Amino acid sequence: MEIGFEMANLARHMVVVVAVDDDFRVRESIESLLESAGYAPQLFSTAEEFLKSGTLAVAACVITDVRMPGMDGIELQRRIRLERPTLPVIFISAHDNAETRQLALKEGAVSFLDKPFNAEDLRGKIHVAITTAQN
Repeated sequence: MEIGFEMANLARHMVVVVAVDDDFRVRESIESLLESAGYAPQLFSTAEEFLKSGTLAVAACVITDVRMPGMDGIELQRRIRLERPTLPVIFISAHDNAETRQLALKEGAVSFLDKPFNAEDLRGKIHVAITTAQN
């Protein structure tokens, strides 16, 4: 309960952006990018960990990998849509698959980037996603 309170306080002061990726180096890179852009990063190594954390309630944007152990990014997006239908989801993937890309976008993803991604491109996509969602 206390963690949720702390997250709610954090959300009042900073925009929370979530990154879900099983690769530590990718999470670390995204964390650095988000901090430099003035966002409050919340990082998770699995979709299940993110969904159990309570962070979904305060997130302004979710960045997720497609392929992860356990629940994949597509299923994560479906679960997000049940609770927060307009929350922007950005996919990043090392496995460029046209079918997966089309499915993610069809189901509401705002963007789908290939790994390695360009940091400035991702930062721009996050900014546009959050700004658009707030209007």
